[in-house]
Amino acid sequence: MLIADQIENVSESRQVERLVTGQATSDGAGVKLTRVLGQDLQRRLDPFLMLDAFGSDEADDYIAGFPNHPHRGFETITYMIAGKMLHRDNAGNEGLLANGDVQWMTAGSGLIHSEIPQQESGLMQGFQLWLNLPAKDKMTAPWYQDLRSTDLPQFQTPAGAQVKLISGRSHGYQGPVRREDTDPFYLDVLLDAGCAFSQALPAGHNAFLYVYEGQVELGAKRVNAGQMAILSNGPALDGVKLDARAQSRFLLIAGRPLNEPIAQYGPFVMNSQQEIIQAFQDFREGKFGPEVR
Repeated sequence: MLIADQIENVSESRQVERLVTGQATSDGAGVKLTRVLGQDLQRRLDPFLMLDAFGSDEADDYIAGFPNHPHRGFETITYMIAGKMLHRDNAGNEGLLANGDVQWMTAGSGLIHSEIPQQESGLMQGFQLWLNLPAKDKMTAPWYQDLRSTDLPQFQTPAGAQVKLISGRSHGYQGPVRREDTDPFYLDVLLDAGCAFSQALPAGHNAFLYVYEGQVELGAKRVNAGQMAILSNGPALDGVKLDARAQSRFLLIAGRPLNEPIAQYGPFVMNSQQEIIQAFQDFREGKFGPEVR
């Protein structure tokens, strides 16, 4: 693991505006998951549309996976903590995600894909984040990239935090995927008990963190495993400072809001209801292409 030689200077930290506990649900062919960020928070956490957390060592909770389904108008970022997931889409792309790997997919004008676990037992754990596209890019050509765990900067900060960087800038490192309009930050951070972490963030970005192991503290607020903390906004707030009372892991996610209308129905996210209707019509007429075989 690399050792970061730069320190993130944060003079005034964001605080916890609100704590959110994820809701148990299912998707795909009955995969059990926790919906951390849903449609009720899309405007507050613009440009992020959804965050699902999945994790189980019971095969019945995940084995059927996510068979063929369409998307249009946004990006999906799938991050595997444990287990193996096979992605196929109708553009001929195929990729196997394993421990620590990431897939960044731009649905754009529309595609059909499947995500199927490649295991019959053991732990399957990970996250899927939906990132909105600006109106000018919603009908861009679909694109995707598989990022192996070794492709992602992984480093230890001077304070002892261990960081995996998917996107954004942290402690002198740059994540491999950049987006000019939304400028997303996506970090996976491991803190030992008593360890602190600081991250500079642009004041105009919306930001949140999701604790999936242990507990962390921001000021006087404690965030427990399974909770999302929406971080406060303010022109003088230049980042976030937190510490852990027990060994903890969390995702820190931030992005520049698009401030555009959001219209979502199921797997389609556009700017108007008319565009949603058009997406359904295009899908029914086969304009997304054939299903994945």
